[in-house]
Formats: sequence, C-alpha cells, structure tokens
Amino acid sequence: MSDFQTLGLVAGGLGLFLLGMGMMTDGLKLAAGPALHRILAGATRTRMHALGSGLMVTSLVQSSSAVTVAAIGFVNAGLLSLGPALWVLFGANVGTSMTGWIVALVGLKFKVEMLAMPLVGLGALLRLTGEGRRSGAIGTALAGFGLLFMGIALLQQAFASLAGQFTLPQGEGPLVVLAQLGIGLLMTVLMQSSSAAMVITLTAAQGGLIGLQGAAAVVIGANIGTTATALLAAIGATPNARRAASAHVVFNFLTGVVALLLLPWLVGALARTREVVGLPPDPATELALFHTIFNLMGVLLMWPLAGRLTHWLQQRFRAREEDEAQPQFLDDNVLAVPTLALDALSREVTRATQVALRMTRSALADADAARLKTDHAILSSLDTAIERFVERLRSAALSQAVSARLAELLRIQRYNESGAEQAVAAVALSATGLEDARLASAASAFAGAAGALLSAWDPDTSADAARPDAALHAMEAGYEDLKAALLSAGADSRLSLTEMEQALRRSSALRRAVQQVHKAQRRLSREREP
Repeated sequence: MSDFQTLGLVAGGLGLFLLGMGMMTDGLKLAAGPALHRILAGATRTRMHALGSGLMVTSLVQSSSAVTVAAIGFVNAGLLSLGPALWVLFGANVGTSMTGWIVALVGLKFKVEMLAMPLVGLGALLRLTGEGRRSGAIGTALAGFGLLFMGIALLQQAFASLAGQFTLPQGEGPLVVLAQLGIGLLMTVLMQSSSAAMVITLTAAQGGLIGLQGAAAVVIGANIGTTATALLAAIGATPNARRAASAHVVFNFLTGVVALLLLPWLVGALARTREVVGLPPDPATELALFHTIFNLMGVLLMWPLAGRLTHWLQQRFRAREEDEAQPQFLDDNVLAVPTLALDALSREVTRATQVALRMTRSALADADAARLKTDHAILSSLDTAIERFVERLRSAALSQAVSARLAELLRIQRYNESGAEQAVAAVALSATGLEDARLASAASAFAGAAGALLSAWDPDTSADAARPDAALHAMEAGYEDLKAALLSAGADSRLSLTEMEQALRRSSALRRAVQQVHKAQRRLSREREP
C-alpha cells in the first residue's frame, strides 16, 4: 500500500470516527435528556453520589463535554451547588475511559465492519421514520456508533500497514517522554477530542508503532489537552462556567503531573493488574486500564483538596455577577443540551421578570424617571442577551416538548418587555391635578390593589397574600373606580380636560403594566411546576 493510500486511510478513519462520535453523542443526549436530568439532580447528597452521577451519565452519553455543560447548567439553575458539581466533573473524567474500553474490547477484537454497516442502516431508518421523536434520536446514535466502528477499522488497517516502516518516539528519557506528551496534547487540541486521540493511540500501540510506556505518556498528554477546550469554553461564559472550567484544568494538570512522575511504576503495575482482573494480554487493553487508573488516581488526589478548591473558586469571577445588566445564566456551553439550555433561559427570564416587577412597583409609587430609565436599560440588555441565546438555541435540533417550552418562555419575556414599556410611559405622564381628596383616595386604592396583585405571585411575599384571582378582580375594580372618578372630576371642572386626559392615560398605562407583569408572573409560576 502506498504512503498516499495509507494517509488517506488514516484521514478517512479519523473523520469517520469523529463524525460517528458526534452523531452518537448528539443522539444519546436527545434520547437520554430526561434521564440525564434525573441522575444529576440527585447528585447533591454526597461526594460519592456526585462522582457516580458524573461517571454514569458520561458512560451513557459518551461525552464528558455534555456532562460538563449539564453540571454547569444545574449550578446556574440553582439545582446544584458548586461543590457537588465539581465531583460530577471529576466523575465525568473517569467516565471518559469507557471509550477506551469500547475500542480495546470491541473495536480492535472483532471484525467490526460486519456490525458497523447494519448499525448505520438501522440507525438511518430510525432517524428518517422517527424525526422529532426519541426513536429518531436513538437512530442517530446507532448510525453514529456504526460510523465510529468503521473509522476504527480503517485506522487499524492503516496502522497495520505502517508497522515496520516507522515508529513514534520511543524510549524513557525526559525529552522523549515530553515529545510523547506533546503528541497527545497536540492531537487533542487540533481535533478537539480526547476520545479521538485515545483511539489513535490505542490503534497505534496495537499496531506496534509505539511502546506501552510511550503510549501511556501520549494518553496523559491527551488528557491535559482537554483543558484547552475547557479554557476556550470559559471565554465570555458565566462565572459558574468559568469556575467549572478552572476545576477541570486543575484536575487534569495535577493528575497529569503526578502520573508523569510515577509513569514507570504505573506502567510496570499494569501487567499485574491486568492478570488479576483477567483481561486479555494486549497493548490496547493495558492502555484502557491505564486510562482508568490514571483518572481514578486524580479523584483520590482531589479528595482532600476539593473543599479548598471550591472555596477558592467561589471567590473568583465575581465581576459579572455584580452587574445586573449582564446575563448570569445564559451560557453557550449549555446549548449542547437543549433541555439544560431551557433551564438556563428560564432562570434568566425570571431575572428579567423581577426587573419588570420592580419597574412596575416603582411606577405605582411615583418613582422618578431616572430610576425607571436605569431599570429599563437593565431589562433591555437582558432582553438582547436572551434574544441572541434563543437564536443560537434554535439552530439545534429541538424536540416538540422543547419547542413548546421555548415558545412559553418567549411569551413570558414579551410580557416583561410590554410591562416595562407601559411603566416607563406611565411615569412620563405626571400625576398633576390629583390633589382632590376623592381622586387621591381612588388613586391610592388602585395602587394598593395593583401592588397586592403583584405581591400575590412574589415568592418573597407573606403567606397571607391575596389569591391571584381575587387580587386581579380587586385591581380591575380599583381601576374602574379611579377611571370613573377622573371622568367625574373632568365633567364638574375639578380637573381640566387636559389634566383628566393625562391622568386617564397614566392610570391606563399603569393598569396595562400591572396586567403584563401579572401574566409573566403567573406563567413563570406554571413553568416552574414539576
């Protein structure tokens, strides 16, 4: 086989593997979305629960990135505190070793082409007949699984033809080990996939292109290389995302440094461990075992340090949280899992509703226009961020349930915008001419009823607040009384017609603002119901 053909096999095999891995991960994330929620939501009890949740979900969806963004999404949504989330991330690192076991025990042991083609065909059929349903997502995953195995077969064929022609850096000297480390790091950074780097390393070791210790150093480099992806994802992200990315970097760097220092002893212990466990004697299996031991060692190293790391991270990246106009929950990392993206969007829309609520209360209390202008600028900034996030979210494949929930959140945000606009319009109309006792009493009664309606949905209000339906009726009655009083004052010349018209427009704008914010509060309450 010519060098050109061999290069083509390597490129094609790698391309099929990456394409298959992407399809498999996307399909599994869509199919297992509710399960992912349930598993991670129960991760708050102990470290072991959080660690097991991260490991289990990563094994399920074959993507530590998906678990990372899920953990970030739960922290942003207030369902996970930072401490348990870090253990979910550490568990996800251990879960990535499942890819190595799939390759070592299945992909390199059987004639996978016989299995791959039927998987691709069945997966394509399910995807075509079940579009928008879970069966379609499962079909995407099956087709991706088949393409992944086809890619492994091509890589195995290419490296078998290269055996004896050249080898990767061999030896145990410091410079050689650093070169091997650099190869793993570079492959992961270029391909943005530690799984792809792992597959290339396993097939190269199985084909005799690199020794066991050299391949182990490449695996360490690949693990360190994943920190580049985390750092890129943290740029412009929420503070919680940057904290999680920092924890990921600390975990991988610390584990990598310790593993490099202990590399000869770890490699020496692999054969004995493999025999005890009863695994087959081949380089790929020993490397998969090394990858697992390597990540478990990282968990042991972090066990006594996690508390201090959590405290240190909580003191960092606070600048954006102090700026109310900046989104706190909208993180592009969670777009990879639409259900989590909606959770983040719901939290941000809730923040926007609180701003609209504050504006409406300020308008009812005759606050100055400057204060309203500041709050309106905050809401406009949040609205712009929400719109951009939704545009990016809509580019993903969304299920019918996700699309329906997205439409509901957009409706709520529209109520927020409308309520804020009406509050600003009301304050722009000065309340002149209302010195009359009857008018002042009617205006006060309306404002009190409107405030009670807004408080009926406020989670911070007392338990004896009026029921929303009764409060809405009281507000409407108060508005009609105020409207009648204003018309009567205009008719008997207690108000000029200009003053009457301005007061009517002002009260109408206040009523409209309260109605819109009330609708947003009511729908948010329903949206938060389990």
